Amino acid sequence: MMSKNQKPKPLLKADAIKKLQEHTFSHSLNPNSEIRGVFLGEQVGLQRLGFHLVRIPPGKESFIYHSHEFEEEFIYILSGRGITEIDEEEFEVEAGDFMGFPTPSVAHHLRNPFHEDLVYIMGGERHEFEIADFPHLKKRMFRNRNEVHIADWDELKPFKG
Repeated sequence: MMSKNQKPKPLLKADAIKKLQEHTFSHSLNPNSEIRGVFLGEQVGLQRLGFHLVRIPPGKESFIYHSHEFEEEFIYILSGRGITEIDEEEFEVEAGDFMGFPTPSVAHHLRNPFHEDLVYIMGGERHEFEIADFPHLKKRMFRNRNEVHIADWDELKPFKG
């Protein structure tokens, strides 16, 4: 990641990308979640858009089956194969396939049951506030800047003001 004192350069050459530190991240509600990759958007100073070159190792999954209320997302497969679940339907995906999730989005998820890395570009908006649903777990996430709360759907009550 770039420090606050560094001014980002708008061009990131392929050689520099190869030298970036790979990060591993996962979703706390999915023990099989594991993504490895580099944060390209931050390297060129993008603040409102996340843009990442990532891979899912064999037998692992992206995050968790989820939908977004406000943040659009996209995925473009570069190599390997995977299984995506979109709106309760599964599809095999491979190099050249593109997925886009305008808001409010349908629920989606990506996993790699195959024997080679699934490599793709993913990106999306970064709002200070977001609501996401996890339909399989029947939970809702509320994010207010850096503060995150997760509630069971059964505990959510409509506001009657």
